[in-house]
Amino acid sequence: MANEAIIRVENLGKCYRLAHEARHDTLRDSLAHGAEGFARRLLGRSAARATSEEFWALRDISFEVQRGEVVGVIGRNGAGKSTLLKILSRITEPTQGRVHLRGRVASLLEVGTGFHPELTGRENIFLNGAILGMGRAEIARKFDEIVAFAEVERFLDTPVKHYSSGMYVRLAFAVAAHLEPEILIVDEVLAVGDAQFQQKCLGKMESVAASEGRTVLFVSHNVAAIARLCSTCLLLDQGRLAFAGNTAVSINRYLSATQQSADGTVALTHEGWVRGAPVKLLSITFNRGQPLLNRQPVEVMLRFSADREIHVGFGIGFCNVEGRRVVTWESDYSHQLHRANQGEHTMTLTLPRCDLIPGRYRIDVGAFGPQHQPHHYFPDCCQLDVQPGPQTPPHLHSVHGEWRPDGTWSLTSS
Repeated sequence: MANEAIIRVENLGKCYRLAHEARHDTLRDSLAHGAEGFARRLLGRSAARATSEEFWALRDISFEVQRGEVVGVIGRNGAGKSTLLKILSRITEPTQGRVHLRGRVASLLEVGTGFHPELTGRENIFLNGAILGMGRAEIARKFDEIVAFAEVERFLDTPVKHYSSGMYVRLAFAVAAHLEPEILIVDEVLAVGDAQFQQKCLGKMESVAASEGRTVLFVSHNVAAIARLCSTCLLLDQGRLAFAGNTAVSINRYLSATQQSADGTVALTHEGWVRGAPVKLLSITFNRGQPLLNRQPVEVMLRFSADREIHVGFGIGFCNVEGRRVVTWESDYSHQLHRANQGEHTMTLTLPRCDLIPGRYRIDVGAFGPQHQPHHYFPDCCQLDVQPGPQTPPHLHSVHGEWRPDGTWSLTSS
């Protein structure tokens, strides 16, 4: 029994029914539709029209996780990662299939999950411990360690509704990691915290798996963190399990997938991290389908829609294959936001020269308002290659960094 899986998932599926509002362009259409429905009811027939469709967020997912494993979950936006974790956390019921969990589960899925906003930080620590089935004495033993890790001593007796998102995440992770669940599930929510705290969390997850024998499921777009932490990895693609196994193989398959069309356009078809915003990103196009060449001009076109007049800025980030950001171009770098009327628009970024060395890069793109308030954010929306150009030195390589801009050098003799 020692090697029996602590998590076993069998033929898991989750289906949502998407409702569509019936469209009546004229009063005549509405009256005709109402009369038709009335006649159907008189005749004992169904009055329902096809006003909904099925959407399978997950389909036929099967895998096992052994005790003490750290398993990464990767995939593009809309692949089904968060749905899978919600089912494993018993937040969402599956439509089909079975999940077997052998132990207590602590989850950190999104800011605010599991905390009561009216209770203080201190009260929420004890509440979360009780939900995990721990006694008050057991929670009290871990209390000081949790507070020290979260660095929220001054705000411990403040209702958490007054916490910033960073404070919320620090306390939530500290509670989830220190109250000794057999299974720890962590979603991309750690990206809310600062870089130093993210490293602290990664170290803690390494520790609980290696020295305490607990199991960790970790979702992240940061493949460097996945490669560092995870012995195995699940790759999801459009709700299905595309690969399960060696982390390096999973990451390579993930980075090799491309969504670019022949004209260099990537459709941003899935919702970004922020929903219901007045700006929606639609697509991004690189060089009108032509290759990106080192030391040659680059043109990037970002298509978006606004639901009302708004002032908006945009950011485009290039990351290396390990997930480390190499360079970011932001339209408000010089405090400039653009006014966009209601409707669709195209924002164009023109670079006189690409100073990225030849290699493969992953692209993050986002739209934001004043004070950098996010509207939409698409991490890892695609990957593309920068190729050598006619002026590229033959010795150029990434040993000393991927971003290699020119400078003016002068020699003066004394």
